[in-house]
Amino acid sequence: MADPSNPENGPENGPETKPDAQPEGQAEQRPRRKRHFFLRIDSWIDSTLWNAGFRLAEFWEDTTIFFRRFRARGWWRILFELLGEGLTLGTAGSIVMLMLAMPAFEATQGDWRNRGNFAVTFLDRYGNVIGHRGIIHENSVPVDQLPDYFIKAVLATEDRRFFDHFGIDIFGLFRALTVNAQAGGVVQGGSTLTQQLAKNIFLSNERSIDRKIKEAFLAIWLEANLSKKEILSLYLDRTYMGGGTFGAAAAAQFYFGKSITDVNLAEAAMLAGLFKAPAKYAPHVNLPAARARANDVLTNLVQSGLMTEGQVIAARRNPASVVDRAQIESPDFFLDWAFDEVQRLATRFPQRSLIVRTTIDMGLQKATEDSIESSLMEYGERYHASQGASVMIENGGAVRAMVGGRDYGESQFNRATKALRQPGSSFKIYTYSVAMESGMTPTSTIIDAPITWGNWSPHNYENRYEGKVTLTQAIAQSINTVPVRLAKEKFGIQPIRDMAKNLGVETPIRNDKTIPIGTSEVTVLDQATAYSVFPADGMQSRRHAIAQIMSYDGKVLYDFNRDEPPAKRVLSEKANSYMTQMLTQIPIVGTGRKAALDHGIVMGGKTGTTQAYRDAWFIGFTGNYTCAVWFGNDDYTSTNNMTGGTLPAMTFKKIMDYAHQGIVLKPIPGIDNPFPVQKPQTVAAKKAQTPADNPLPPLIRPRSLSVDSTRILRDIGEKLKAAAPLAAQKVAEAK
Repeated sequence: MADPSNPENGPENGPETKPDAQPEGQAEQRPRRKRHFFLRIDSWIDSTLWNAGFRLAEFWEDTTIFFRRFRARGWWRILFELLGEGLTLGTAGSIVMLMLAMPAFEATQGDWRNRGNFAVTFLDRYGNVIGHRGIIHENSVPVDQLPDYFIKAVLATEDRRFFDHFGIDIFGLFRALTVNAQAGGVVQGGSTLTQQLAKNIFLSNERSIDRKIKEAFLAIWLEANLSKKEILSLYLDRTYMGGGTFGAAAAAQFYFGKSITDVNLAEAAMLAGLFKAPAKYAPHVNLPAARARANDVLTNLVQSGLMTEGQVIAARRNPASVVDRAQIESPDFFLDWAFDEVQRLATRFPQRSLIVRTTIDMGLQKATEDSIESSLMEYGERYHASQGASVMIENGGAVRAMVGGRDYGESQFNRATKALRQPGSSFKIYTYSVAMESGMTPTSTIIDAPITWGNWSPHNYENRYEGKVTLTQAIAQSINTVPVRLAKEKFGIQPIRDMAKNLGVETPIRNDKTIPIGTSEVTVLDQATAYSVFPADGMQSRRHAIAQIMSYDGKVLYDFNRDEPPAKRVLSEKANSYMTQMLTQIPIVGTGRKAALDHGIVMGGKTGTTQAYRDAWFIGFTGNYTCAVWFGNDDYTSTNNMTGGTLPAMTFKKIMDYAHQGIVLKPIPGIDNPFPVQKPQTVAAKKAQTPADNPLPPLIRPRSLSVDSTRILRDIGEKLKAAAPLAAQKVAEAK
């Protein structure tokens, strides 16, 4: 047999052939050519890389040799090293500065001058003038027409290097730091006039590093986009000057009864002195302080070289006098918010000179202001609280009072509408409202016990746990674990966020498992709006500040009742009834006992205290009004163990006791008895309250007149004061 492994053996012991077979030599050459081709490619890559590396090394060596002749030695080397490091750090710093500048420049988008296009006169709910906002075009005067000494007085006092800096005065800043360091306190500011304008137009008065950074970038932006003349003109027209006036022209008319073009040097110095602290130096409030400040302005004129002592001596000897006016209490925080609302509504019509009837009640406004101030004066130091804010809304949505801080002249930052603060337990109403909508009732029971959600373990105040409790007990005692357990085991976080939005909270709510106990920031206005849904029987509160907008020819351009849609239901009647039943127990058996109103007026509400006692709240309602009260500090420092059941609850009581005098009480939906059932007292309790020998009747404060009656009687009194004395009238008739 043939050996199949031997290639020489084939059929018939001869070589095997095929029709297309190639010669043996050609078949062997093809693989060799392929191998040679790949070897050439590999060789070319190796040689190319080697040559490139060799040439790069040669280039680097030549470059090194070339630059070696420039190598600095000794002190020069230190200098160049510092310059190199400075260039590196400068590049990195420029990138960081650009990142910081982007949020500031976002404020310049859109028509940022739009505020100056309006001239608005505001009226209260009764038609009385309460203030102005925007630029009063007939009073605004071009810079070229202003007295030269007034411009000099402003620049000498506010920004002497105004025409030399680029928006930030480096030399002035270092000078202010030096003076303040020597004085051991802040006696001189380093902000330029442009920085102050940037704050007035784009920012708030909030004291924070973030605001100062934005202010600096915006000042540079203003300098790049506006001329010095335009910046000065805007500054003189936009700055608050006290007495409810904005701009130098309006202030001259208010304080001196004359045009800004007619003021003398003494009056110009007094006006220039108002830019620093208008509430402190307003001449209609404190004329001696205003004159002393004007004297400082005259000194600044001399020291800056803009005027001589001989030129200012007459103004020193004859200080300015002001028009005799009663002090006007303008609700400035409210007017700022109302002005924003006007601009939003004014997109519906072309007019820019407007008369606006607002919803504010000046009697309630004054009572709210006095209550906030008196509480801080009496208890602020004890509780280490420096600021307060409040909003009152009448059933129907009309905002009757708004306090955004202690002193508008000191800080125009509105803590009622712009300050985002944690609401604490006052936020729990949204969780319980979801529970009521999901089929639970005030008597539904739940376990109050330690709970862990992920890596978070909330605890109750003083770490006490009650075991099985009803939802009414849980909200009245402000138990923390219950709303967390409801969210974790029943319905999650999203329904709570949706409920807050539906009830009127406009601030975005965080998507965080901690929000059931109030960690997501809101405003005082948000809380007042949401709570006012309960006395509205679950309907939208339709919170508003503007009742009507009219043109100067009397045409009604906007009417709230005519132009706004009707309220929508945001909480079912049953759920709303359950909520009011629970909330009205808090002033009786819960954490809000100090908020209970006089004369047995039924009210409901909720306290709120945040972590480390930074914020304290009380928000409550009756059938007539809803009122939110907040106390805390602008710098977020902790108070001295202040809870919502202490100062906020007591202040709420002051405000609401006044508001309910002389009015018809309305019932709270879901509450059958408009007055609480008085618990029977034991004989021992009665004896403890009054001496046995001479029991005294309970002290009942008499009701005051209604607002309308008070206004009519005040008008009659003013007319009687203006009338001629009776004796003089008889003499005149005899003659």
